[in-house]
Amino acid sequence: MSEPTRRLPLQTFTVTRPAVRARGGMVAAQHVEAARVGAAILEAGGNAVDAALAASLALAVLEPWMSGLGGGGFMLVAPADGAPKVLDFGMVAPRALDPAAYPLAAGRDSDLFGWPAVEDDRNVSGPLAIAAPAQAHGLDLAHRTFASMPWADLAAPAIALARDGCPVSWHTTLRIAIAARELDRLSARAVYLPDGLPPVPEAGPLRLGALEATLRRLADAGPRDLIDGELARLLVEDLRAQGAVLTMDDLAGADARLGAPLELARGDARLLAAPGLSAGPTLGHALEVAGAIGLGAPDAATYAAWAEGLLQAHERRLETMGDVDDGRAPACTTHLCAVDRQGTMVSLTQTLLSVFGSKVVSPSTGILMNNGVMWFDPRPGRPNSIAPGKRPLSNMCPAIGVRGGRPWFALGASGGRRILPAVMQIASMLADCGLDLEGAFHTPRINVWGQPTVDVDPRLPDEVIAALRAQHPVQPVEPTIYPGGYACPSAVLRDDDGGFVGMADLMHPHAGAIGPG
Repeated sequence: MSEPTRRLPLQTFTVTRPAVRARGGMVAAQHVEAARVGAAILEAGGNAVDAALAASLALAVLEPWMSGLGGGGFMLVAPADGAPKVLDFGMVAPRALDPAAYPLAAGRDSDLFGWPAVEDDRNVSGPLAIAAPAQAHGLDLAHRTFASMPWADLAAPAIALARDGCPVSWHTTLRIAIAARELDRLSARAVYLPDGLPPVPEAGPLRLGALEATLRRLADAGPRDLIDGELARLLVEDLRAQGAVLTMDDLAGADARLGAPLELARGDARLLAAPGLSAGPTLGHALEVAGAIGLGAPDAATYAAWAEGLLQAHERRLETMGDVDDGRAPACTTHLCAVDRQGTMVSLTQTLLSVFGSKVVSPSTGILMNNGVMWFDPRPGRPNSIAPGKRPLSNMCPAIGVRGGRPWFALGASGGRRILPAVMQIASMLADCGLDLEGAFHTPRINVWGQPTVDVDPRLPDEVIAALRAQHPVQPVEPTIYPGGYACPSAVLRDDDGGFVGMADLMHPHAGAIGPG
């Protein structure tokens, strides 16, 4: 087997993050201010879904390049004393989409999936990359089904954040600078490249155009206004003026679906995952192939079992579902988890797909749009081929662990094809190995992308790397702030003493967990 390529480290410091503990619930998110918003909702008497909805709207201001009203996602809800449910509000291809408008070109795209290239990258960025967003459908269905607080109260924190503007840190500058070349070609430049350059912290907050006014209208009219109301009309008019084929019927038809989650047995626990066009079925297959994992810190046999499970599961996914993401480009997704005092848990993953999605903004609404058409394989005749009115395959993998008949932990991540390996390994560390949440988040992981190579964290013991190298080609990949070599997970957990624990990704500078009070 090939030897790992030796290279200088990208960073020489060690990052740790302590677990957060509270008695009245917990919210963990990719941006700590969104977690703070959710925790304040819990403090005000809201339930876990209330907290998740408020945090979701806040993220549209705090990390607008990752997710928002122009995207979609999956939400798992496990009530403390009821049947668990999954909400699928994934994006849908416009009905007027013409596959012939995406002719193949030489080479491959340079974004998430490494598809055969399409002329002018029109499936990657620009108006023809936009799928019908379903975020408003998901928020509406979740609120009507599970929430306890008025919608306007849940929208209020996001409105206040939008009034102040998106906070600009060095990480904000970095995110925008990386995408600046593409942003400058499309309408997102008006918002994200003020004066033609990425914003810097010294210049103050970034103004997000009409987004504050949109959030105010949503607070009054409800999320359906973005489905079949005035906001929907403004959105469609803006996007069609820029060359999109989206219609009002597309917005109304991108409905959210409520159903039962997959249930995966794992020792004395059950793991709940999203079914259908998510990574949930692949997670189940990976755990099945990995088999039983012994208690204690993961050893060489443990990592070998995880690698084999992920390799076989990805092989089936590629053959039957058509996704060929190479896992290298930054993915535009965010994850948050919430648990309330009663023990109800929520695991929510939402996305625009690529960073800044299609790089198209609706000026009348301030909404940054997804590039969901890129989820499809541009080659015809395949399981995930591009087609009108079709739902694409995604990599989102929110999960909830149940033990003793009660929700135990909620877990998920952002990071494209890096999501599944992270969720699978952290869930196994908790349910199989018996690690606590803080220990699981600090334990090095591996990545498997669907090809024979296994990415290994250089901090793994030599014997673990040697065991993996004996079976597969391996390459060292550091866990760094940028570029992100691994997924960005968040999780909450109910401890044995009845309290709650929260953890967020160690390498993301804005991630965090907050408890009420």
